[in-house]
Amino acid sequence: MTGSAGDEREPPGPPAALLAGVTADALRAAEGYAAGVYLCSGTHMLRLAVLAGLPGPLFRPWWRVHVERPFPVSDAHRLGVPVVLANATEAMRRYPQFAAGLPFQFGTLNVPVVAEGYAFGVMTVLRPAASDGGEVQAQRERLARVADSLGASLLRLRAEGRPVTWDDEPLCVRPPAAGPAPGRVGHLAWDPASDAVTTDEPARILLGLPPDRSPDTLRELSRAVDPMDAHQLPGLLREAAQGRPPPLPVQVRTADGSVRLLELWASGSNAPTPVTGVLIDPGPGALADGAADLLPEGVFCLDRLGLIVYANARAAHLLGGERARMVGRSLWDAVPWLNRSACEEHLRGALLSPEPVHFHIRRPPPAEGDDAESGPRPYEGDWLSMAVYPGPDLLTCTAVPANRVAHDPERPADGARADPEAETPAPDAAATTSPPYRPIVLAIALTEAVTARQVSAVVMQELLPAFGGRRLAIYLLQERHLYLAWEAGFPEGFLAPFEGVGLDARLPGVETLTTGRPLFFDSMEQLSEAYPGIALDAAVGARAFLPLIASGRPVGSCILGFDRPRSFSSEERTVLTAMAGLIAHAMEKAQRYDTEAALARGLQQALLPRRLSQHARVETAGRYLAGTEGMEVGGDWYDVVEAGDGLALVIGDVQGHGVQAAATMGQLRSAVRAFALGDRPPEEVMGGTNLLLIDLDPGHFASCCYIRLDPVTGLARAVRAGHPLPLLRHPDGRTEVVDLRGGVVLGVDPRAHYPVTELRLDPGAVLALYTDGLVERPGQDIDDGVAALRTALADAGAPGRALADVADRLTATARQTPDRPDDIALLLATRLPPPAPDEEK
Repeated sequence: MTGSAGDEREPPGPPAALLAGVTADALRAAEGYAAGVYLCSGTHMLRLAVLAGLPGPLFRPWWRVHVERPFPVSDAHRLGVPVVLANATEAMRRYPQFAAGLPFQFGTLNVPVVAEGYAFGVMTVLRPAASDGGEVQAQRERLARVADSLGASLLRLRAEGRPVTWDDEPLCVRPPAAGPAPGRVGHLAWDPASDAVTTDEPARILLGLPPDRSPDTLRELSRAVDPMDAHQLPGLLREAAQGRPPPLPVQVRTADGSVRLLELWASGSNAPTPVTGVLIDPGPGALADGAADLLPEGVFCLDRLGLIVYANARAAHLLGGERARMVGRSLWDAVPWLNRSACEEHLRGALLSPEPVHFHIRRPPPAEGDDAESGPRPYEGDWLSMAVYPGPDLLTCTAVPANRVAHDPERPADGARADPEAETPAPDAAATTSPPYRPIVLAIALTEAVTARQVSAVVMQELLPAFGGRRLAIYLLQERHLYLAWEAGFPEGFLAPFEGVGLDARLPGVETLTTGRPLFFDSMEQLSEAYPGIALDAAVGARAFLPLIASGRPVGSCILGFDRPRSFSSEERTVLTAMAGLIAHAMEKAQRYDTEAALARGLQQALLPRRLSQHARVETAGRYLAGTEGMEVGGDWYDVVEAGDGLALVIGDVQGHGVQAAATMGQLRSAVRAFALGDRPPEEVMGGTNLLLIDLDPGHFASCCYIRLDPVTGLARAVRAGHPLPLLRHPDGRTEVVDLRGGVVLGVDPRAHYPVTELRLDPGAVLALYTDGLVERPGQDIDDGVAALRTALADAGAPGRALADVADRLTATARQTPDRPDDIALLLATRLPPPAPDEEK
């Protein structure tokens, strides 16, 4: 969560009241139960600015999304079109990695937020799954109107010079209630302009006031609460009126000491604005008059932001806390040991799908001093059986000891130890900590891994952890011999004697391939008995030898190592054997791709310009670096073309990789050159190229930046189609990101408009155009890459230094990166000072 009740810091970006209001509108328009807005952050990153209806900590992996990632909101932003996923089946078909990360039954609507050609971000709504996209057509149209309204508001903010990007954690806000609240709830409102307070009858009752006595002013409202809390109430309301409501309900005590939860939000987008609030009674009487207190199971309720709104005594006892300290706090604060990945996965399932979720979780032993504070806890260190039942506004959770029948009438008194003979075995730890869809994630990840190194890395990251393995070796077959392609975890040099062994060798790694039969050994003793004299490493664990066979053709063998003896169930053997087939197909694809990669590299190099057009007043320099991983041969290009009495600076990047992407790049480069040589206006150059790509229909889209420069005056007219913003180094050393208005990428929308931005290039200034491969690093924010490039340009672009030397300095780090995943194109241009009079003569 961001901020607290006393935090006066407004997150940088659009006002919180605006974002909270549009998410509420989006939920109503699309009939969803959760909504969010992603806003741009710098060049190629979308950040979640607001999230309504879901706990922020549970969805931290999706707070940032790269615009080039195959993800629904990324495509909606990059392509400028809505992305509708009616259900999980459609999500798996179109976005398998997204569906594998959130394998639940729900649908999504993703609508771009744009205004006058400026793309601000994406509005997304989660809703119940539908049978097909036709069912959500009306909701999509209504959501588009909400997104257009937000785009117009952001455009006004941008015109005022206010920030419209987002670089903070998301605001987590509560959505409008889906129905009547389950407990006692009252409503109040405060108008800062008139200081008028209005309350309904339930609110007055909750404040301990007679039904006919209403506090008319903020001062009178403050008198109705405990003196210890009275001082904070005016400040909370004033902060909310300025667009900074507290992210969580605030505890407020009435004059008689009863706890109430107060939620606040602004009812408009201008500050100060009227504030509305909800007053909630979180006590036992709020749910069925305390009937749940009589149940033998632990029962507690969470709202859709993860806040505990009720807990019976049994739940507090089993979870190891005090009910008074649990209610009104987030689940992760109240019960920290539930903050683990397995539990989070189950809670996500309950929030995103209509089906109940059941799982087991093991409690940690009590910390020293816990018993003195909260009393003895039964079954210390044992398992709890948890169930979570979804609802439109609340999650109802139950907890019972897992080694006992839930309704056992012979339950011992609290603090007594259960009869060991009556206990059933605790659930298997692996079953509760390893998500059942882990092999699916491996299969999906393998579809994107092309080189043998990438395939092996995926196996190491996804397959081994799912089965508790620590060691991996993959051998590939070449001319009837097996050669090591990847190893991890084995002692240094241990596998050297097995390098290049023939298919006649009596070794498990060979025989699993020649027979096509996987071999499993529960211990090293079993392996030694089956293959006497085989060299063994120091480990004493189990081994699995899997044949890699693709379409009936032998590819190699895979060895999985485990540090401890273990048995392999029939289900595990089946899954591992199936996974070996997928690995084999991926490895075969990697070998085939080597040939295509070599062809694509040659084609791409042939299509790049051998020399750049020159002008007496302009110096240019270009650099192209091919990706060092075979799969990443792509369509990056740059060019400098004579355009009338000026020069056209061009850079572009075709989406995708391989021969087809390189061929598409060549066609686009030829089209841009033809338009530029005719000195067509920049918007016509980009629009004509867009129509050409749509007509060619190669299955690719492309980003591009086109700048027509007048060398004499320095006036430049620029258009941009989804490409990274250029950098400009001024003669005094200052660097900046040039804010060019842009349109959607080429090849998507035949009606796309590409607005023109004018800028001036002073003599000695350096303009840098680049593709995203120069600023992207795995695991790093692209904004950091852009910042690093700005720093390098400021240092390298000193006046008087040859532009070719500057280009080499800017690409030096990339040249030294051994596993560079993407191609890189860089184009630099600088205006030269006018010649002295004697030089002109």
